[in-house]
Amino acid sequence: MQEFVFQVMDSFGYIGIFALILIENLFPPIPSEVILTFGGFMTTYTSMTPAGVIAASTAGSVLGAVILYYAGHLIPREHMSRLLDGKVGHMLHFQKEDVGDAVEWFERRGMAAVLICRCVPIIRSLISIPAGMAGMRMFPFLLFTAAGSLVWNTALVLAGATAGASWERILEAMDAYSNAAVLLIGAAAFLGSCLYFRKREGQDSGEENGGER
Repeated sequence: MQEFVFQVMDSFGYIGIFALILIENLFPPIPSEVILTFGGFMTTYTSMTPAGVIAASTAGSVLGAVILYYAGHLIPREHMSRLLDGKVGHMLHFQKEDVGDAVEWFERRGMAAVLICRCVPIIRSLISIPAGMAGMRMFPFLLFTAAGSLVWNTALVLAGATAGASWERILEAMDAYSNAAVLLIGAAAFLGSCLYFRKREGQDSGEENGGER
């Protein structure tokens, strides 16, 4: 995979970087860390500049996010509610009402979620889907997507340019960051789920006790 990425970047320059980052947003297994850090390294021996690499990669990030946003927007909330009301929802211990709760949460915290998650591997791409499902307004979505992507892209491109021929060392640090981020998010999601279901069980128990009276 890396050899393919290098060939595209060597052959097409900024356009290749734009296309690779666009694809990376749609298919997260293509590592943006490799694209961006190697792109930074390329600025040390080609005519490309860090600003140009950052601009091309950010444009690709935003376009990829917009595509996923509309993919999420095309999923009717009613379809997701019916899905959670069936076997899938039963297996995952979700109810159709959870869709409305999730959308309401995203409407309150969506801007911060989009901004922060754009700097988290894998999730940085997928966050666009719930944004579309929740109907987040396009201008704030574009603004926070561009801002988060700009931070992520700038950090990795400049790191690659600074490291030069030793750019692969940046990937080792990014692996550690990715693992830590996934663990923290997983732990937060688990804790949030536990608190949510405990709260819902308490509400259900209160309703049952109220009904018995």
